[in-house]
Amino acid sequence: MPARAERRLTGLLALTLALAGCSLAPPPQLPEVPMAASYREEAPWTPAQPADQLSRDGWWQLYGDAELDALQQRLLANSPDLAAALARYRQAEAVTRQSESAQLPRLSGSATVQRLQQSQMRPLRAPPAPNAADQYNSNTLGVSADYEVDLWGRISNQVTSSQSTQQAVANDLASARLSLAAQLADGYLALRGLDRESAFLQQSVESYVKALELTQTRHQGGIASGLDVARAQTLLDNARSQLAQSRAQRALVEHAIAALVGESASSFSIAPRLTEVRVPPVPVELPSTLLQRRPDIAAAQRRVAAANANVGVVRAGYYPAIMLGASAGYQSSDASDWIKAPNLFWSVGPSLVVNLFDAGKRRAEEAQSRALLDEAGAKYRGVVLTAFQQVEDNLALLNHYQSAREAEQSAVAAAQRSVQLAQSRYREGVANYLEVVTAQVAALQSERNALNLAVRQQRASVQLIRALGGGWSESEAPSP
Repeated sequence: MPARAERRLTGLLALTLALAGCSLAPPPQLPEVPMAASYREEAPWTPAQPADQLSRDGWWQLYGDAELDALQQRLLANSPDLAAALARYRQAEAVTRQSESAQLPRLSGSATVQRLQQSQMRPLRAPPAPNAADQYNSNTLGVSADYEVDLWGRISNQVTSSQSTQQAVANDLASARLSLAAQLADGYLALRGLDRESAFLQQSVESYVKALELTQTRHQGGIASGLDVARAQTLLDNARSQLAQSRAQRALVEHAIAALVGESASSFSIAPRLTEVRVPPVPVELPSTLLQRRPDIAAAQRRVAAANANVGVVRAGYYPAIMLGASAGYQSSDASDWIKAPNLFWSVGPSLVVNLFDAGKRRAEEAQSRALLDEAGAKYRGVVLTAFQQVEDNLALLNHYQSAREAEQSAVAAAQRSVQLAQSRYREGVANYLEVVTAQVAALQSERNALNLAVRQQRASVQLIRALGGGWSESEAPSP
């Protein structure tokens, strides 16, 4: 190679390496989100301290139920939704590796053995040399390498975008795991609430059967009217109907739990149990901490970073791309004497690709990438605001359900006294059976309301843990 050509090539390579690594992506910046210093519905829950943060796995153990713990382990092992989320993460991981491979040179090899024939009518066909044949062999063995110099950060921004997307999908996986665990805990608490409700309704049915027998005996003795018997029968049938409805709801909840843990609803069952699940104390973290704990917020943040890097990828298309290429090998028409020095060929040198005119395509792609960045930012703000809302909602439910439960317990006690007084007055003949029926209906409703409030408070605690991000933390998410 002439000395002048060598100097030009060396200078071009030096300039190329000096420019390599420049990025045309805008400075990363998250949209501002209004954030309060504390939650409005904080009392009577105390703010969490570093020592009492929820653990990454096993937050459901706060409820002290071994069967719930076992179901959660089955969920983690067999859930089809969780398996699908894990497969999506592996896809994102593979895409990241593909984009990272563009940062290194590509090397390829080839070998061809051909028999060729020249056309007699080929344009500009040279006169055949003496003893030259129109048919000949072409045997080639060679390797080639090419490398795109990342002048404007196109490749590095693609890698950044892929890595950010992979981290977002990892956070999606953590979010799916948290969501499914919360769904299972919520369904399990609802199931146990229906167990207690069914047991109470069964007791009510048995009590109403005795009451019906009493009124029938009094009616046969001429003490009570047929209207009293009809009222007692109505109350009994209504209780039986409510019991059947409660059992139907329990079956549906049980089937939903079966689907969550990856079991067939036809062969899956959970034995009824009357042990009441306690509402655990949930440490409530500050709003600023919530931004790091919730995986969906972290995922939205990573997608903003990915969209920001994509803007740099598109903007790099305005500038020339430089490819460094080299190839070498052997070529001969004689297969028996193929690989030797006279048959060696090689080439080396850069190539420059410049986009001269594209009818506004690049400008439109940049506008699209910036719009996608704006969309990702708006979604991030929406996710954060929704997170704050969910925490406030469930704190409010827990606080006010507690007050409602205290009032309902007082109503239950008063209703039970009313039933006892009405029954005594009926036996003494100073009141008709309508008073007994009215008191029993009120007592039944008060008891069911108390049971439902207890279950609602338990389920609200699950949703509060979910709103706080469960046991997930940003540092424990799968890393690329």
